[in-house]
Amino acid sequence: QVQLVESGGGLVQAGGSLRLSCAASGDTSCIGGMGWYRQRPGKEREMVVVTVSGGHIYYGDAMQGRFDISRDNAKNTVSLQMNSLNPEDTAVYICAADSHGSSCDGPTTAWWGRGTLVNVSS
Repeated sequence: QVQLVESGGGLVQAGGSLRLSCAASGDTSCIGGMGWYRQRPGKEREMVVVTVSGGHIYYGDAMQGRFDISRDNAKNTVSLQMNSLNPEDTAVYICAADSHGSSCDGPTTAWWGRGTLVNVSS
């Protein structure tokens, strides 16, 4: 199994920046892609940005240009750099990983962290 633990959430003023981090542990050799999702109050969970095993990066709508991802495969960590934040970015940000593209056998498996709250104040 894989465990994901997020850190770096908190309060930030509108227009500011924040960096979130996610550390993976457990069967990390089974991890292919890693990335970030978020869930805003009263809305469905949405993709923020993900990077797959081949290194390709996929951005959610309205995220590209403000948010970016960095991944350290050796340390099994992934970070989310958020810039130009506004109150609409207030959400629980959730780290995610899956086994697609890894060397592990079996069907694709996904793992989710507990999330970290980001509160952007106006």
